[in-house]
Amino acid sequence: MKRFNLSREGNAIPSHLFRRSPHGTAAGLLVLASLLPCWAALVFALEAEASRPNVLVILTDDQGWGDISLHGNPNIETPNIDSLARDGAQLKNFYVCAVCSPTRAEFLTGRYHARMGVFSTSRGGERFNLGERTIGESFRDGGYRTAAFGKWHSGMQAPYHPNSRGFDEFYGFCSGHWGNYFDPMLEHNGQIVDGKGFIIDDLTDRTIDFMGRGDDEPFFIYLPYNTPHSPMNIPDADWEPFASKPIVPDPAPENAKRQKDAHTRSALALVKNIDNNIGRILQALDEQGKTDNTIIVFFCDNGPNGNRFNGGLRGRKGSTHEGGLRSPCLIRYPDGIEAGTEVEAISGAIDLLPTLTSLARIPVGETAGPLDGVSMADHLTDADARSEPPGERHLMSVWNGRASLRSQGYRYHSSGQLFEITNDFGENTDIAGHDSQTKQELDTALRAWLSEVAVKTSKEDDARPFPLGHPSMRWTQLPSRDCELQGGVQRSNRFPNCTYVMNWLQSSDKITWNVEVAEPGTFAVSLYYGAAPDALGTRIHLRGIADGGTVTDQTVTEMRTASEPGFLFVEKDRDKRGEGYVKKWESMSLGHLTLPEGQASIELSASEIRGEHGVEMRLLMFERTENEETAGDR
Repeated sequence: MKRFNLSREGNAIPSHLFRRSPHGTAAGLLVLASLLPCWAALVFALEAEASRPNVLVILTDDQGWGDISLHGNPNIETPNIDSLARDGAQLKNFYVCAVCSPTRAEFLTGRYHARMGVFSTSRGGERFNLGERTIGESFRDGGYRTAAFGKWHSGMQAPYHPNSRGFDEFYGFCSGHWGNYFDPMLEHNGQIVDGKGFIIDDLTDRTIDFMGRGDDEPFFIYLPYNTPHSPMNIPDADWEPFASKPIVPDPAPENAKRQKDAHTRSALALVKNIDNNIGRILQALDEQGKTDNTIIVFFCDNGPNGNRFNGGLRGRKGSTHEGGLRSPCLIRYPDGIEAGTEVEAISGAIDLLPTLTSLARIPVGETAGPLDGVSMADHLTDADARSEPPGERHLMSVWNGRASLRSQGYRYHSSGQLFEITNDFGENTDIAGHDSQTKQELDTALRAWLSEVAVKTSKEDDARPFPLGHPSMRWTQLPSRDCELQGGVQRSNRFPNCTYVMNWLQSSDKITWNVEVAEPGTFAVSLYYGAAPDALGTRIHLRGIADGGTVTDQTVTEMRTASEPGFLFVEKDRDKRGEGYVKKWESMSLGHLTLPEGQASIELSASEIRGEHGVEMRLLMFERTENEETAGDR
């Protein structure tokens, strides 16, 4: 059944919008329009304004294509996630990136991450260029209340921070992973706060609250959950059903051989928690009367973070094979998408910005360059468009020196392998030797794209300092993951995102950050640290060294408070973690630092360190102190 058609520019208006109005004025307006044709355009505009859909985008972290019962996983039931497909649409050939920060960049901008400066998942390499326009900015400028709750992973300091990129409210964390999921240290619009309970439950509470705050403006919520990414830090109630559950392996022999049952059980328990929380959101929308006019999108950021059931797909997180790139994408919109819709045309994270702005009938706005994504709105809302054979299109992927191309029928790899995906879902038979023409065509297209985007591969390619004191925000966080270490100091774990600096024992040790001060000013600086009682009396030095070597200010503070010993919620780990553990950090003032505009170095050292283990450093927090009347509005 043909519902309605939206043009790519979003100019067509669904006919059903003229049959209902939240203000009960549709009938009167239609009568007026029939009597006074000159008012028709005004009527259409009023109806479109009154019926703008709410939008909620749910992105999960390290959940693979096969981690839902919709895709045949025999080890888990995900009725709430599955219901989005039953009551809405499936984009059946939907692709993301091999790892998390590139996918986030592509969703947020509608452009390939490789052309925007993203080359890593940490230490600044996750930031996409400042000239890019985000989906948050498009919806904010279109009259929407905007919020992001969860794992941002696209830059920590403003103007890379979510509050600087189109989101009125942010609650969560900006790193690539988090080391504790229970009452964790998070941030709210830049200020450090304590979370409440299990992090996914907490993020869901925030989402439900934001959805229900008022009806004057529609909402756009980006909800990037940070599970089932490790560590496998799981509530007892969610873990219990999976603690001894027999696990059916994946049909792919390589996945089955490498499967680790404890990790698989943990991942499934976290997915089940996600499904339960999505159920809470669906119930809240019903109670708020917003179900029909709310678009919900569900997708994942990369392949699974382990060898478990994935529908026989080859590869996992980090791979540019199908198993590393294919994601579910489910879109429910009762007012606009017919239940049970299935779209076969290939699509990807880059398509969500143009698709959602089209469905919401708002302009994208001026972007840094042409969008790589295309609107799938016609395929979602028009049965005739879906029935037409998909046009030829290439979706590109690159990560860690590997690249591949997905056309409607094939996946081609930069290694020279070619697979006919429509008949070989698991990429088992390389047909490059039997179809040299297709191989040559796709090889030419992939190499041309790689040359065009000029992929960065390492931090040496990236000269961007970390911003400090941007006028759009009151607080700037400089975490340990972004610092440079001199002497015997070292990070607590090889995965830097949620680490702290340890082994700070010598007065010659230095911890520095290369920054660029966006606007000159004076900042109150706090140190988040850990120290045993025998470290009290350690004298911490903080100084700013402006471009050219001039010392702009220096403070010396004596440590007077010890921190609580031990790691947090270790007993909630259900599988051995690779990431580091987290402690409860104390905060102490390091006084004030005055910095001029331009590049500078922030330096921590200690003239006297006491105690057997010295001091552990988690982060520095800078708070702009001048213009106190306006600082609270930043």
